[in-house]
Amino acid sequence: MAASKAMKGRVVLVMAILLLVIDQVVKIEVKTNMCLHESIKVFDWFYILFIENEGMAYGATFINKFALTSFRFVAVVVIAWYIVRQVTKGANWKYLICLTLVATGALGNLIDCLFYGRIFSESTPYDLSEFVAWGDGYADMFYGKVVDMFYFPIINTVLPEWVPFYGGEQFIFFSPIFNFADSCISVGVVALLLFCRKELSEVSLFSSGQSENSDQSENSDDPDRSDDSEDSDHSDHSDDSEDSDHSDDSEDSDDSDRSFQEGAVAKEDKKTSE
Repeated sequence: MAASKAMKGRVVLVMAILLLVIDQVVKIEVKTNMCLHESIKVFDWFYILFIENEGMAYGATFINKFALTSFRFVAVVVIAWYIVRQVTKGANWKYLICLTLVATGALGNLIDCLFYGRIFSESTPYDLSEFVAWGDGYADMFYGKVVDMFYFPIINTVLPEWVPFYGGEQFIFFSPIFNFADSCISVGVVALLLFCRKELSEVSLFSSGQSENSDQSENSDDPDRSDDSEDSDHSDHSDDSEDSDHSDDSEDSDDSDRSFQEGAVAKEDKKTSE
């Protein structure tokens, strides 16, 4: 069991490092070799399009940047701690893999926010970004921009004129631009919802403590049960005493019957002898 837990821990760690390296290599390659908003067509439905955003996954921007980065930092620490707990408890593989995907994706984007503003120059539509000395970058810690590059305009068309309100406008199916870390988070969350609903229903940061308390409560002496057991013991003893009394009465009755029979026999012998 201990060996299995150790193996799970190593696999989770290697998986996290591998995913994080892929995410950072792709981001650095795009950031240092493409100008901002430059695109490379791979297929009609797939482009490498370099943008930067200050918000959440898929470019959302409805939370303050510092608050968002702080939340990401706390979330990564909590999820990592929870994964360690699950490894020590011997959680199943699919649950650990899904959690690792989510944690690694969040960590990948957190690295952008924490360090990219300190080590990279500003990306513009005309100039490539490059590494700079620590502190000479385009922003302070917690204010770095997240690098996105994957764009999948699977359907790119103009809506017919007869479509209400939007007729004649361009329609793009799946327009968000995202990165590898966003993909890890999305795949991990969807897999958790599809395949780990039982584990999610039992999620508790203090589950082990609750289980220990429940075990102790089950093993502890229940006064009601002890009273019942005592009552049952008393009833058993009373039943035994009643049985012994009945046996004594039966023995006395047998003795009296024997003496009566012996007396009757003696009287008959006396009459015959006369």
